[in-house]
Formats: sequence, structure tokens, C-alpha cells
Amino acid sequence: PECNGARLNEVARFVRLEQDKKQIAIHEIAALSVSEAKQLISGFKFDKQAALITRDIIPEIIQRLHFMEEVGLGYLHLDRSATTLSGGESQRIRLAAQLGSNLRGVLYVLDEPTIGLHDRDTERLLQTLRGLVDLGNTLVVVEHDLQVIQAADHVIDMGPGAGVHGGNVVAAGTPAEIKANNQSLTGQYLS
Repeated sequence: PECNGARLNEVARFVRLEQDKKQIAIHEIAALSVSEAKQLISGFKFDKQAALITRDIIPEIIQRLHFMEEVGLGYLHLDRSATTLSGGESQRIRLAAQLGSNLRGVLYVLDEPTIGLHDRDTERLLQTLRGLVDLGNTLVVVEHDLQVIQAADHVIDMGPGAGVHGGNVVAAGTPAEIKANNQSLTGQYLS
């Protein structure tokens, strides 16, 4: 009740950043979406001591927000509780964190990362995943999305049905090879 939902103690609520003769509190920035926060923080200008203090911090924050946009999470509000995120959103947040690490030679296993994504965000996610591969990483993606299957280097179609009716490799190869396989439901889907 004292913080009116800011979830900050009294001292933290008094911290303000001054930009364009406006004062912005930490909790007001946290209430923004990833894209809105990136835009706001990109416009921050500091001088003297503040510029020295923020020299490395601001670019790092902007880069992390950029990675979140890259994986289709620009709409998320920064103050949203992690417990309210979908599995796909949580997975994409972890992926955004990995993008910042620039690791090479890593095996990533993703379970339906496109769940809940708009088509344009799926395309951005695919570009991000391709970037991880280009860095020398390996991705194993369990996915049913047509765009993702078509963008794959290699597809393994499991089946012939779901659950206890599956578990066998029905087809394996490039998306074009799967498409030409009459035994594959995925091939029928692709064609």
C-alpha cells in the first residue's frame, strides 16, 4: 500500500533521472514495454559525472533490450512478473540472454519457440536463430510452425502419429526432401 504498486522501498522511489526537463522514476521506466524503454533510454543524455558513471551501463541496457526485441518480446513490460510469462516467452528471454554472450560451439535445444508469435516476429526470431548458427552453434528446434520447418537446414519427422502412435523417424532430410516424401505428414503439410 505504501508504494502504490511500484514494488520499491521509499528510498528507491525517490531516485529520479532527469531528461528533457522531466523527471522519471525507476518504477515509471519499469512500467514501459521493452520497445518503449529502449527508445527512452536510447535518448538519455548525461553530462559530467553522470556521463562517466553511465558510459558503459546505458549501451549494455540498450543492447539487452535490443536482443529482447530481436526474439519478438518488444511488447513485454519490464515490470511483468516472470511467473506470468508463457513457456515460449520464458524460452525467448533465455535466448535473448544467450545472444548477448556471443558463445560459440553451443548446442541449443528449443521447444516450440514461436508459440504466440505473430508472423513478422517469427521471421525476426528465425533471423536470430540463423545468427546463432552462423556463429558456429547447433540448434535443435522442436516446432510445428511452417515458417520454421521451411527455414530448417535438416528436418526429422517423427511419427507416424502422436503420443503412443509415434516415436519413429518417418522422414529425415532437407525441407524439400521431406516435402517429396509421401509417407510424411510433415511433407504433406509442406506441400
